[in-house]
Amino acid sequence: MHSCASRISRALLVSSAALLSACATAPDPLYYWGDYQSQVYGHLTGQKGPTEQITRLEAGIEKARSVGKPLPPGYFAHLAILYAEQADTAQMLKYFETERQAYPEGAAYIDFLLSSKTERTDQQLTQRR
Repeated sequence: MHSCASRISRALLVSSAALLSACATAPDPLYYWGDYQSQVYGHLTGQKGPTEQITRLEAGIEKARSVGKPLPPGYFAHLAILYAEQADTAQMLKYFETERQAYPEGAAYIDFLLSSKTERTDQQLTQRR
């Protein structure tokens, strides 16, 4: 009886160890995240200005290319919004289009963002006159 309980204990210990070691190794992420999440947080909380974020996110694009991983959904759109805040329409349009091409399922949202940014720009121009 004692040997049966001993074998069960050892089997449980071995299977627990195998399970824990399997949990310890996280799967390789699908996307290159870099510090994207902290940049979004910094943007939403006002802790980081657009220039700093643009610099960091542009560097993230290069890093993602160097490691051969795609960037997560929203990355290019966030960059486009930052360029819009700096009134750089050409870069804004470039990155919204890049987001649309990378993630076509989000095209309706990109269209919404574009129309929102275009309306604001039109209002700002009207107010300046």
